[in-house]
Amino acid sequence: MAQQEMTTVTARIAKFKGQILKHAIPREVLGITGAMHQMPKNSSEVIVFGRWIPHGGASTNSTTQNQWTVTATAHEVTEGVTVTPDTISRVDITVTMRQYSCLYMYTDKVADMYEDDVPAGMKKLTGQRMGLLREMIRYGALKGGTNKFYSGGTTRATVDEPLTANFLSKIARSLLGNRADMVTTVLKASPNYATAPIEAAFLVFTHTDCEHDIRAMAGFKAVVEYGTVKPVHNMELGSVGRFRFIVSPELSSVIDLGAAVGSTGLKSTGASNIDVYPCIVVAEDAWGDVALRGMNSFDHTDLRPGQKDKFDPQGQRGYIGAKFYSASFVQNDGWMAVGEVGVTDL
Repeated sequence: MAQQEMTTVTARIAKFKGQILKHAIPREVLGITGAMHQMPKNSSEVIVFGRWIPHGGASTNSTTQNQWTVTATAHEVTEGVTVTPDTISRVDITVTMRQYSCLYMYTDKVADMYEDDVPAGMKKLTGQRMGLLREMIRYGALKGGTNKFYSGGTTRATVDEPLTANFLSKIARSLLGNRADMVTTVLKASPNYATAPIEAAFLVFTHTDCEHDIRAMAGFKAVVEYGTVKPVHNMELGSVGRFRFIVSPELSSVIDLGAAVGSTGLKSTGASNIDVYPCIVVAEDAWGDVALRGMNSFDHTDLRPGQKDKFDPQGQRGYIGAKFYSASFVQNDGWMAVGEVGVTDL
């Protein structure tokens, strides 16, 4: 068996030990919404969720799945005549659990002689990295929603306008037409499933680059103007009408895939085509997350040097890491929207 090579971070020995400086911390925002589903162990890696279709609706698309067709005349009865019974149908949503992990390694020399507490740094980075990973899983699922809107165009390649109040009105019309309820509770930032009540609204999650255009919209009310209304997240900017905006630098754009920049005044990384920014708009019960939020959510690894076995006979290696199972999915495409916009080039 080939010997495993051991490498780790470079020591700062023989140099003056300065303070370990702060590093960038990921911003998790999407997890304040979504229905949190728990799955027992030893059940399966595949979960099938179901949703009943209203009378008169159809499984064709996100709108037909939420439409009722109920008229008075169709429900009249004739004396002595038995009513013909109807049947009901449902939409099934199949979700497959995936396992994710990260792992750091350090040597006994690092633990015994380095002046910096490398294992402690690895622990902190592991937690932050796995939190960001969970956010990216959610973002990937929500971006895949089928209820799409394109600012100034009809496809991603024709997006040529920023986020505007009129654009939001189109999204609101769709959500309300699909009988979507505004979000009234969010998950607290705790290991449990506890929720906190909020002022009813549709929540908009997007990149921090959109902040300028959000604040420039007519009717924008900043968080500091809320009065007794509490923000849903420390990254919340404010509101316009039915919408409240939460931004994060993790909700990345798709570069150079919009319309030609021309005289639009919108940002482009390559100076040719507009960078496109997804805006995730969610209503109540729009999406779900199959993952634990308790202490058992993450399986942590903290193996210190000195533990000897046939793979490490002298106990020279230590490991810090974590793993978890997760799956995020859209529960009802008609109760959320993905708006794709450009941003003003500042």
